[in-house]
Amino acid sequence: MDLWSSRTMEPYISLTLHYIDANFTMKTNCLQTAFFPEDHTGLNIAEGLRQAMAAWDLTEERKVCITTDNASNMKLAAELNGWMRLQCFGHRLHLAIENAMKDHRIGRAMGVCKKVVSAFSYSWKKKRELTDVQKRLNLPEHSLKTECPTRWGSRQAMIGRVLEQQKAIAEVLFNDTKTRHLTPSWQDIDVLEAINKSLSPLIEFTDALSGEQYVSVSFVKPTLHLFNTSILAVQENDTDLAKCIKQKIVGYLNEKYDEAPTQELLDMASALDPRFKLTYEKAPQRAVTPADDPDAAGAAGGAPKKKKALGSFFKLVTEGTAQRSAALQPDQDRAIASELQSYFQAGTLDTEADPLEWWKMSQNFYPWLSNLARKYLCIPATSASSERVFSTGGNVVTCLRSSLKPDQVNRLVFLAKNL
Repeated sequence: MDLWSSRTMEPYISLTLHYIDANFTMKTNCLQTAFFPEDHTGLNIAEGLRQAMAAWDLTEERKVCITTDNASNMKLAAELNGWMRLQCFGHRLHLAIENAMKDHRIGRAMGVCKKVVSAFSYSWKKKRELTDVQKRLNLPEHSLKTECPTRWGSRQAMIGRVLEQQKAIAEVLFNDTKTRHLTPSWQDIDVLEAINKSLSPLIEFTDALSGEQYVSVSFVKPTLHLFNTSILAVQENDTDLAKCIKQKIVGYLNEKYDEAPTQELLDMASALDPRFKLTYEKAPQRAVTPADDPDAAGAAGGAPKKKKALGSFFKLVTEGTAQRSAALQPDQDRAIASELQSYFQAGTLDTEADPLEWWKMSQNFYPWLSNLARKYLCIPATSASSERVFSTGGNVVTCLRSSLKPDQVNRLVFLAKNL
């Protein structure tokens, strides 16, 4: 769920439901985009969420988890309702990057970078000159990108584009005495390259974990593991600044995801994904017990991007990993114990395979575990699906339709997202 404001600054609260149906197909439905004029306190949000669930006859017993951003009022709302909350991976990674950017060298280089982009954004002559130089230097005819503080990865996109067009930018700026001073120095370029080298691998993960039509929550622990051991691991040829950036990002993420309830949820999700099982657990822990509610309810949803598949990042990591057996409770039913043992002793899937297709074919062999898989694998790793409602709302409440009543906005967004 998320809170947002229309073009007329009317506040709305959106709630998106994620679940896996009986045919093991991921489903996402935007339930409401309700007018929310109350103060956005944790208490009011908690009450608003309870009312939304009551309006749709959704019982809290069938709710597994709520994925939100990391705002304090969202945290408080989940605590007041006694709901399990998963922090949005996209927001958390964004905050980790922001924390790593607190360095005077980065501050200066970013300031220069933003001024360069502004110089071209507000001058059609410079845009024309940039295109001419790009053609002459055989560079891609790309426009410069502007950083948006609320858009994940926009900083790296801006830096990457400036570095790509570095020669063309320098030539255009040098030809104008009024903008010649904006030309980035070699020190600035070194800093920007260090930032780009550290952040560019992270964009693929943010995009892949923001999908809605495939399982994403079980990838959180493997992603964190890959960050620690490979993607953000300090290399010998890294500059001191690059090392500092990587260490800060990894340290921040490890600290924020070290909470026991979050670890337990992520362990459960990874264990129920036949691609990973217990591969990324720190130690053998309770995987599943018959006391867990087998009823499926739940969470995940957007078409997979036609980019590099997320599973391909872990192909080398999971190959050759020894399989571990689950520690079974002594009072567990013999049939459930046999099901667990059979599941964990079976080999893992290829990391690019579809776990839901596997569960669909295997549900008769693992009736208890398949119900738990429907219950937990539907949880979205990010709140991107709710934030996509913002875009839909923006397309509904346009400048020419700014007088739409809240009830009408709710209906139109509902139809746009669910038809």
